[in-house]
Amino acid sequence: MSKASIFSSIRLILFSVGILFIGCKPQASKTEDHAYTNALIDETSPYLLQHAHNPVNWVPWSEKALEEAKEQDKLIVVSIGYSSCHWCHVMEEESFEDTEVASLMNDNFINIKVDREERPDVDQVYMTAVQLMTGSGGWPLNVILLPNGKPLYGGTYHTKAQWIKVLTEINKQYRKDKKAAEEYANKVAQGISEVNFIPKITTETDLKPELLTRAVNTWKKQWDMEWGGNLGKLKFIIPVNLNFLLDYAALSEDLETDVFVENTLNKVLQGGIYDHIGGGFFRYSTDTTWKVPHFEKMLYDNAQLLSLYSKAYTIYKDPEYKRVVLETIEFLDREMKNPDGGYYAAIDADSEGEEGTYYVWKENELRSLLGDEYDLFASYYSIKKAWAWEKDKYVLHKRVTDRDFEKKHGITNSELQTYTKKWQSLLLKQREQRIHPRVDDKIITSWNALLIQGFLDAYKAFGNQEFLSHANSTFDYLLKHSYVDSKLVHTYKKGSTRQEGFLEDYTFLANASLGLYEINLDTTYLELSKELTGYVKVHFGEPDSEMYRYNEQASLIAKIIKTDDGVIPSPNAVMAQNLFKLGHLYYDTDLLDRSQRMVSIMVNPIQETANNYAMWGSLLLEHAYPFYEIVGVGANAKELLNAMHTEYIPNALFAGSTEKSDLPLFEDRYVEGETYIYVCYNYTCKLPVKTVTEALQQLQDFQVY
Repeated sequence: MSKASIFSSIRLILFSVGILFIGCKPQASKTEDHAYTNALIDETSPYLLQHAHNPVNWVPWSEKALEEAKEQDKLIVVSIGYSSCHWCHVMEEESFEDTEVASLMNDNFINIKVDREERPDVDQVYMTAVQLMTGSGGWPLNVILLPNGKPLYGGTYHTKAQWIKVLTEINKQYRKDKKAAEEYANKVAQGISEVNFIPKITTETDLKPELLTRAVNTWKKQWDMEWGGNLGKLKFIIPVNLNFLLDYAALSEDLETDVFVENTLNKVLQGGIYDHIGGGFFRYSTDTTWKVPHFEKMLYDNAQLLSLYSKAYTIYKDPEYKRVVLETIEFLDREMKNPDGGYYAAIDADSEGEEGTYYVWKENELRSLLGDEYDLFASYYSIKKAWAWEKDKYVLHKRVTDRDFEKKHGITNSELQTYTKKWQSLLLKQREQRIHPRVDDKIITSWNALLIQGFLDAYKAFGNQEFLSHANSTFDYLLKHSYVDSKLVHTYKKGSTRQEGFLEDYTFLANASLGLYEINLDTTYLELSKELTGYVKVHFGEPDSEMYRYNEQASLIAKIIKTDDGVIPSPNAVMAQNLFKLGHLYYDTDLLDRSQRMVSIMVNPIQETANNYAMWGSLLLEHAYPFYEIVGVGANAKELLNAMHTEYIPNALFAGSTEKSDLPLFEDRYVEGETYIYVCYNYTCKLPVKTVTEALQQLQDFQVY
């Protein structure tokens, strides 16, 4: 049965049994006086601590809580969110801080709070359940479970009245007919299992470029060619999608795709989704023109956008792309960096009880700050009543390109840059006087691994040694705090007792380690990548699938096989890419074959909804089009390869050694006193050359496209 059919069947059952009733602070302190304190006070998650003084008797997710539900024969409320979630805050204020609601929950339910960023596995299972039940999902995610953990009801935000009604009716239904409730919950749990079942392939798939052409042509129907991104009321940037399309456009010579991606990149930078004063990107746009964002800032977005705009710079050489990378790194270092070296998870959208207050401006405030330069500033950043977000509240955004603005006002680009830097400094200093949004200071391994790759891509594009230092130091931080006894933890914070590590942590860090090897040429990184990948094969493998489980331990009601991307790349797709790269580096055909089998399974999903499987699309590009090995050997190998990194070279693996090496890739290639570059494709290498220019010419001379 297809995933869509499973969803449809579960929703029909849900409707027929009458279970669906609706369509849908500062951190806690142990030393302050509070009317209520629950078990969350002993947690380190900022989100859980926000709820530690609710009158609801919240407990963290644990086997103990599930056992208590069984012993007391109580239903379980699981409420899932994260610290920067606006509607999570709203529901807390309306319902979870209300003593009437708390009394109802405490008397009749075991109540569990989950930080989705700490336990993405729990979130994945019950988000799938809610999508099966309702056809959509989001946060806060509120599910009601049987004592065995199987879901009976699911929804997102509820008003107080809706929540009371749901709690009362679900508990009444359960007490009235436990057998019917168990039958329904079993069907939902079975649906979750079926969604996550990925069978092995039975026939070989010929991985040809035509598969990708069909996939992208289907996707094109969703593109907004005027404003960029996909058509729809909300717009997410989704870096993994644009990264794939950049490579696809180059390899397939698809001009329409190239125009779409470049236009999207430019429109994003003009819009309010980019923070023009402080740098960095907000989570998504609430309109079709990227003007008004949802104001939370997530590490995973900014990490991936460093990679995307750095890569785009190597293609288009647009100085705006370089500027935004530099500003985003400055923002990350200023506002999201742990003093010891890791990077925090998120910055809240809200401050002073309202969304966006920290970031928006009023006209009189701007006039007072800018004086005689106000009119020029207002023209540049669209301060005009017709373009206000709300009455006298402005989100800075640009409605024209810099070139057109310069022409209109008779100034040079250099003069404009002088103005904008002055304005940024002035307004940032003023903004710093405001009450800051809350920062979620967890260090998430997988997100920091994405950031390592972002720093590396920035280093490759611009050659700034500081960016490489950032990548190295962030990696060292993770090894020190998040890698213990050859096992990773998903989140680290001083005092945390979290011990779970998930597939995305191992695969993303293995990928980052490969990236560090390609730049530093230190085989320690290569060996660690191989070690992490080997751990995944042993501890996350599924006997009846080519894919890997999201959890190491199968302790939830269903296994999770995460193949789609979401806001971060699919961990299975990244695993397949790691196998592909390691297979090339070690001449290991078993790894290459496994990677090919994994991507072959995903050919149909890629063709049907490529926007959900773009990481697989990137891997399919590497299988369907020629893939090159670019190898530098000799004392100056690092310098030569770094020079090549400034060029856009899709479908290529870089490797090098400054000394004689036993790795198969370097066999018989080291010559004392010389440095050579070898350009290879399909086990065939051109003659060794000594210059980057010659190597780039050899890439052109293969003529295998």
